[in-house]
Amino acid sequence: MSTQKELALQSALVLRKAGHVVYFAGGAIRDQLLGQTPRDYDLATSARPDEVQALFPRSDAVGKHFGVIIVKGAGEMIEVATFRTDGTYKDGRHPESIEFSSPEKDAQRRDFTINGLFQDPLTEKVIDHVGGRADLAAKLLRAIGNPKERFEEDALRLLRAIRFSTTTGFKIEAQTWKAIQECAPLLSQISPERIRDEFSRILVAPERARGLDLLVESGLIMEFLPEIVELKGCEQPPQWHPEGDVYVHTRIALSLLNSPPLPLALAVLLHDIGKPATQTWDSESERLRFNSHDKVGAKMTEQILRRLRYSNQTIEDVTFMVSRHMHFMHVREMRIAKLKRFMSAETFSMETELHRVDCDSSNGLRDNYDFVLNKREEFAKEPLIPKPLLTGHDLILNFEIAPGPKIGKILSKLQTEQLEGRISDKEAAYQFVKATLSQ
Repeated sequence: MSTQKELALQSALVLRKAGHVVYFAGGAIRDQLLGQTPRDYDLATSARPDEVQALFPRSDAVGKHFGVIIVKGAGEMIEVATFRTDGTYKDGRHPESIEFSSPEKDAQRRDFTINGLFQDPLTEKVIDHVGGRADLAAKLLRAIGNPKERFEEDALRLLRAIRFSTTTGFKIEAQTWKAIQECAPLLSQISPERIRDEFSRILVAPERARGLDLLVESGLIMEFLPEIVELKGCEQPPQWHPEGDVYVHTRIALSLLNSPPLPLALAVLLHDIGKPATQTWDSESERLRFNSHDKVGAKMTEQILRRLRYSNQTIEDVTFMVSRHMHFMHVREMRIAKLKRFMSAETFSMETELHRVDCDSSNGLRDNYDFVLNKREEFAKEPLIPKPLLTGHDLILNFEIAPGPKIGKILSKLQTEQLEGRISDKEAAYQFVKATLSQ
């Protein structure tokens, strides 16, 4: 049993002994019924916030205005929420007022039926006021009550619907789907940070390609990443891309990833984002071309990720990967020094995966991928970029070279000789510098 579940059970016992109704609420019951390990345990209770605080003196009242108290213990925390109904929503996120109520009414205010279940923490009996168990059995995602009203209350629920459908594989119920399409423009009310977090969870889910399809078909993608829609209908040379247009290529590439870290998933999603803007027809060779789409795509990638408030490190890594994804075409022609420098990037393992799915989602040619894997094994005996044989200080001290760009150029040439295996000790390095300066 997890420490958090133990805290939730102990807290439930305290509330029950004090005479209050208390249940596990929300996602924990859903996950448990799906045979998954719940991530979080929340409690819903008849106890008012003041009563909860009185029972748990170390609790935090940060959500008291909404009837939520944070109970802490053993390095964990849980939410204890009083059964309530919500008033009107004016900001698309928070109710203007709340009224404490019953479990039946509390369930009605929640987003989807599969999230509206309660469970007695002591008997483990599931309490279902919204038909959630039937929808779990039918693998159906259905909004509680009027779908449009649920999305108007909190527009982030639009993205949550796509995420739940993506992570569970559940079909979205017809009226709920219709409401998502109609309410898609409401997503503009939501902060980029909240959109980013939901979108990221979709991208790293196993069925991320289906999630992308749902975002596009629902119209939600237009509200935060409209550049993706431009990939649809952007045709490619069939001899290199028999799979179809850029969108088809991208979704297949996404589907081929195995438990990707977020930066890799973003890089695969955006690696060809510059193709629509660079598409031209080469009449001489009678084929479509996308010259510099990697450079254009890298600029677009940076703009997109900044718009969605991703971290500077994520933006840097993803932009770098997009900017270099075409370099794999030339790895077999690279000199050893250039290849080692190319492979020494911190993102190189992710770039290799990007290249693999890029190949497998198009012509299937893995020659350059296999070449890189073989070289990685060949170079594994020593660091790709070894410790420098000489430093700038050595050059200034022994060759009386004034500090400046000249030192950097000499050291770069020396590193190339070292990477190529032509120089391996300090004495040879000094001789090389002496010969270079005499030229």
